[in-house]
Amino acid sequence: MKAILGFGGNLGDPYANIRAALNAVDSLCGTKLLRVSRFYLTEAVEVNEPQPSYINCAAEIETRLSPNALLGACLGIESALGRTRPGFKSPRTVDIDLLLYEGVSMNTEELTLPHPGILRRAFVMTPLSDLYPGGTALGLEFKAALAAVAGQGIEVYEREANGS
Repeated sequence: MKAILGFGGNLGDPYANIRAALNAVDSLCGTKLLRVSRFYLTEAVEVNEPQPSYINCAAEIETRLSPNALLGACLGIESALGRTRPGFKSPRTVDIDLLLYEGVSMNTEELTLPHPGILRRAFVMTPLSDLYPGGTALGLEFKAALAAVAGQGIEVYEREANGS
């Protein structure tokens, strides 16, 4: 099955942390990294205290893992890369969100699919539009929502734009 993951971080070297997380996802049993969006520099949003800007991207994968097993693997990768959880919406070395999982809609205590924040966050939809320029990803239509959040302060990450 195909799934879409969102990656972000704003502590340490978030670019390197996200690259390491992408490599770790690609090495999961029964999982293959298919495509990665450009990397974006984004302002911290929905936070209570000022934070450094985030680097974000999205990736399409193919996996034999169930949604819950994939979530658990992603949490393990975050932990291995130094992610701590001192509080809700706190800065982080790396964050991996399971955004979409082909053919699955669910709402449990552990996992909601599609991810409930997709349609209000430019830092999710802009990378998603790199992967799905038509505005529909694994059955989710996001084109109109992307236009509505276009001014949320997101730009291509310079290191990515220069190809380094």
